Amino acid sequence: MITIIHPFISNMLHVTLHQLKIFEAVARLLNFTHAAEELHLTQPAVSIQIKRLEEIVEIPLFEQVGKRVYLTEAGKELFHYSRAITQQLNDMELALDELKGLERGKLSVSVVSTANYFAPNLLAKFSQRYPGITISLHVSNRKNVLKQLADNMMELAIMGQPPEGLNITAESFMVNPLVVVSPPEHALCNQKKIPVERLEQEIFLIREPGSGTRGAMERFFSRNEINIRKGMEADTAEAIKQAIQAGMGLGIMSLHTIRLELEAKRLSILDVEGFPIIRHWNIVHQKNKRLSKISSAFKQFLLAEASDLVALEYPHQTIQLPTS
Repeated sequence: MITIIHPFISNMLHVTLHQLKIFEAVARLLNFTHAAEELHLTQPAVSIQIKRLEEIVEIPLFEQVGKRVYLTEAGKELFHYSRAITQQLNDMELALDELKGLERGKLSVSVVSTANYFAPNLLAKFSQRYPGITISLHVSNRKNVLKQLADNMMELAIMGQPPEGLNITAESFMVNPLVVVSPPEHALCNQKKIPVERLEQEIFLIREPGSGTRGAMERFFSRNEINIRKGMEADTAEAIKQAIQAGMGLGIMSLHTIRLELEAKRLSILDVEGFPIIRHWNIVHQKNKRLSKISSAFKQFLLAEASDLVALEYPHQTIQLPTS
């Protein structure tokens, strides 16, 4: 019996799983730099592997128009199959982790950038209980975290309240107070129970569209019929904090993000009526998702103990922070 193998199939046998993983990341993000950051590789290393993959399949997989990267028709086809292969590998890893129990295995968690101020502490506490596991922490903005969940790239994510209508489950595990933040020398710092209307005289530094903090801020001001003046827009809490310290305006920020600056007296919290705005941190995953034992254990750890492990102190004694 003679078996004839098509040359293309023969070539594909030389493709490595490593190359498919890199291709899948670049195809999903359509950005070589972002893919390299996600994979913890250098951009040249990613480019080299994509070039080798194109040489193997003997057809371009990407094309660049201006500064943007697009998939070719061949790239779209390969992306479809590479995602299926990646998912099967993830399922295999999950099945093997089930057999290992909680003594070994991997926990992958994606968090929004604001949650990164407390997530490492919680992961460290969890790791102390299960020292044999490895932990992968991915930090991104809210939009990308939701996309990672939708693409089944992550089992679990930590964020504020996710938008409605998505096929995900969100359970609250800790309060997330939003406060009005100013430089320590601001004229309002020593005032008590500042009327919320007074904020209309100030300039506010705001997060990017789609940010959970920005959405909560806009809903609060709209509900109270307050029109604020918007100044600089930034996509990280760090940028907002630096701008506030520089005297560019006030900000609405999570209390979790400013603990060190409060201790160092580089930032202050204003005692404004209606604040803090109480939101919650949620542990999120796809509905009907079969979580690994490790992910299930981490979820239960957050729901049972996170509030006790991450202490918060609000400086204005007239306001009591709820514990749940």
